[in-house]
Parts: sequence; structure tokens; C-alpha cells
Amino acid sequence: MSRFRPGPLVTPLVLALLLGSTVSAVAQMGATPMPSAPADAPASTTTAPTHELASDSPAASVRAFLEAAGRGRWDDAGRYLVLPASETSRRRELAERLKGVLDSRRLVDFDTLSGESTGKLDDGLAPQIEQLAVLALDGTDQPMRLVRTADAQGAYWAFSQSTMGRVDGWYEALPDRWIRDRVAGGRADFLLRDGPFSLLWWQFFALPIVALLSWAAGRLLRVISRPLLARITSRTSTQWDDAMVSRLGPPITLAFALLVFALGCTFMQLTRPAYQWVGALLRGGLSLAFFWALWNSIAVFVAFTLTRPWARTNPSTLSLLTVGSNILRGAIIAVGALGILAAIGYPVGTLLAGLGIGGLALAFGAQKTIENVFGSMSLAVDQPLRVGDFVKVEDFVGTVEDIGLRSTRFRTLDRTVVSIPNGRLAEMRLESFQLRDRMRLATTVGLTYDTTREQMQAVLAGLTEVLASHPKIWPDAMVVKFKEFGASSLDIEVMAWFQVPTWGEFQVCREEVLLEFMRVVEEAGSSFAFPTHTVHLVKSPDHAAAPPEAARPTV
Repeated sequence: MSRFRPGPLVTPLVLALLLGSTVSAVAQMGATPMPSAPADAPASTTTAPTHELASDSPAASVRAFLEAAGRGRWDDAGRYLVLPASETSRRRELAERLKGVLDSRRLVDFDTLSGESTGKLDDGLAPQIEQLAVLALDGTDQPMRLVRTADAQGAYWAFSQSTMGRVDGWYEALPDRWIRDRVAGGRADFLLRDGPFSLLWWQFFALPIVALLSWAAGRLLRVISRPLLARITSRTSTQWDDAMVSRLGPPITLAFALLVFALGCTFMQLTRPAYQWVGALLRGGLSLAFFWALWNSIAVFVAFTLTRPWARTNPSTLSLLTVGSNILRGAIIAVGALGILAAIGYPVGTLLAGLGIGGLALAFGAQKTIENVFGSMSLAVDQPLRVGDFVKVEDFVGTVEDIGLRSTRFRTLDRTVVSIPNGRLAEMRLESFQLRDRMRLATTVGLTYDTTREQMQAVLAGLTEVLASHPKIWPDAMVVKFKEFGASSLDIEVMAWFQVPTWGEFQVCREEVLLEFMRVVEEAGSSFAFPTHTVHLVKSPDHAAAPPEAARPTV
């Protein structure tokens, strides 16, 4: 039976599943997990709406109850409960339990509560009744309703008597009832009050602990999953997936930690506003893990590409990958920033619209930056130079050290570093010595004027033989010609090409040939000329008739 051998796409699929499980868990943080809530209920915070509410409206009454209960003023909170005479002694206990049901179930949505004194008149209920939510318990739908009532302070809305009769059953079904029962009514009663960031005080103290435990659990899960991923990647014939697993360790750890933290927050039964901002942070963290993984994947991709046979034989690959990876990293930063902002709830559409309004200012302010980025792309596509090339750029020569997004750096022969913006470099005259298939020897051999015709012919034949016998010479073109009668020498033009790849090898070949040229000239009986000038003095007739110096009269 043949053994299954996974292909190179198995590892990315496994990693995608790991991140996908975190996506599902974190995505739930933005929704209310209570099964009894209406399926089409919109998500919102428990803060009051921005428009003004009537003081005797259902929304104002629920807000007043939550504010009083959140601050531990149970007498004020008990005003909003309609209780039979037999239950008035439990007013504080029932208020605490109702507050716990509203917090844990995340039922209060001020966007759907009426801000009018009369409440909703089109909900199919009596004018004096307002429905807050419907909870499912023991297979039955149980409504939570408000009724309009009045006392000495005026009219308001309160939780109906039938609703308060169901509070005990709802409270007993709460997942966090165990902690509420232990701190309610004692010295630690303040832990059930509202704290910072829309958290209860016990949630505020527990959340950092859950975060630390989640990070530790994420590292543990990463350690546990590493052998499994290593076993999968070891069955493939490629090595890039092993490197990918190693480089994606930190992002995977963060993803596991987010998954555990999301589960911990689910068990903590956060309030609606806390649940939403924690969920936004988790989604932002997941986006960070995703783009972090993409960032680390670039280095693996570049290293893997350089190991391919076609890349090793193509000298332009390194430069192209350098510029391309820089562009990809810049794109990841830009898209990642927008993705994280969108995940935490920031209106990215408004931001992009603002960029359109400020596009003109951006075009003027970032003109040079954009020009340099496009210049780097032009250099990457046209390949006029590559990292490691020895080039001449207008007035200097040097070796290309780095091609970045903004500029390119050259190391000159004096060991200094010259940086030129890519936008300007793309328009300059570039001369690359690296791509030469052969190097030219061009020189002039000057013989003295006492060289005879036979000696000149011997020298010409000897120089030609020296070039033709050299092992690195390019035989298709050699020039050894008596050129002209110079001012102080008989000039022989010599031009030839050596098939060598480097400047150092060319210097060695040139030295060998010139030494042989000296031997040929010496053996021919001639010699090399040096610049001389002959001055002929001609006596003028007046000079012959002039008296000698001593005979001239003295003035």
C-alpha cells in the first residue's frame, strides 16, 4: 500500500486552520451568545443614545436602574421593581439578581428601547407595557417587560411583577452565578459594582490574570503543536515549509493566546459594552497576528527563491527580490494598519475619504517619496544595476551595496558610501562593468625615429604573435597597425579584447602582454621613444655683424 505524502501546501493549510479557529472564536466576541436573545437584535452598547430621552421613558428608567445598581444604591434601584407584598423584603436581593441577569445576558440595548414617555405604540402590546427582551428557559420563551407606573416622585417605567417572578429562575441559570453568590451581600460586595471600562470590579481584576494565563497557554499550545507541524513538514520534499513553521512561531503563539483569551472572556460573562470593546481588541490582535505572519513569510519566500536553480543562475534575482520584498513589506504595513483599524471598529471608510480630500496636499508633500518608490520599481524591472555590480554613475565608480525603496547606496574606490535617491538614479547615465563579456586593451606603442623599416615590420609581427598566443585573448578581433608618424615617435596602434570576467584578471593579462611587448621591441633592435623636442638655432645676418659684448659702449 502506498504511503500518503502531503504536498507542500499542507503546512499553510494547517496554519490557516489554526488561525481560522481563532477567527471563529474572536468573531463571536462581537455578538451576544445568549440563545434566548432575538436573532435579529442589533449589537450596541449599554450607554444612552446621543439624543435626549424623556425622563419618564422606558430607556431613561432602565438607565436609572442600571446606574443606581452599578453604584450599589440598591434602595434607589429597588424603586424600579414592581413586587408583590410578599416579596418586598427581598427587594435588594431581587435587584442584585436582576442586575446580574441584565449584565450576563447582555440584554439592554438602548438603541431599541423607546425614549418616548409613552413607549412603543406599534409593538402589539398594551400602551402601558414595554417589552425589553425574550429569554428562553426550560424550552419556553419568557418575556422581560416594563410597565408604566407612578409614585410620589412622578411617572416612570418599572420591571413588571411577572418579570420579577421569573428573575430567580433566570439568575440560577447564569454561568457566573457561582462568583456572584460568593461576593453578594458581604465585604466583597463592591466587586459586583460597575468599574472602569464598563467592567464589573471583579472582571476588571480578573481580566489581566486571564490575559497572562492566556499568553502562557498560547506558548504551551505552540510548544505542543510544534512537533505535529514538524512531523507534517518532514514528510515533504521541500525545506521552505520547515522554515515557515519556525518563522511563524510568534504569530501562532499570539493566535493561540487570543483563542484562549476569547474563551476566558466568554466564561466571564462580560457586560455588553465590555464585551464589544474586548472583542474589538481581540479582532485587532488577530489582524496583527495575521499581518505579522505575512511579514515573516516574506523572508522565507526570499530565502526559498534564492535556492532555486533559475535564481542562482540569474544575477538579477537578488536585486529584484530586494526591491520587491521592500515593496511588499511597505504594502503589508499600510494594509495591516488599515486592517487593524477596521477590526477595532475605526471607520476606515471615513479615513480613506479623508485621504481623498487631502490627496492634493499628499501629492505635493510626498512627491519626492513617491518618485523614489516608482524609481525603485523602475530599477527592479529594467535591471540596469544589481547588488554587487561594479558600475559607473556619471562622475564616480563604485560597487552597488543596497537598493532600497528610497535610495541606492554605492561603495566607491575610496571606500566612501554614496547614496542617490532612486527617482534621480532612474534618470541618470549608468554604466555597468559587471555585464561585460570581455575587456578591451587599447594602447599605443611608440618607437624611436631611428627604427628602420625592417625593425618596424619585425615589431608588428612580434606584437601580433604575442596577442594571438595569449590563452585569454578574443581571436575574432585584434588590431596591430603602424598608425602614424608622431611628434616624437613612430606610433603603433594596439587594440585587443580579453575574455575575462573580472577587472583583476584583466590587469594580470594586460601586464603579461605588455611585458611581452617589451621583449619584442628589444629583440627587434629598436627602443621605445620618449617625448622629445629638437630646437634648431639659426644665426641671423644681423647677429653676425653685431659687435662683441665687450666692445659695446656702456651707457
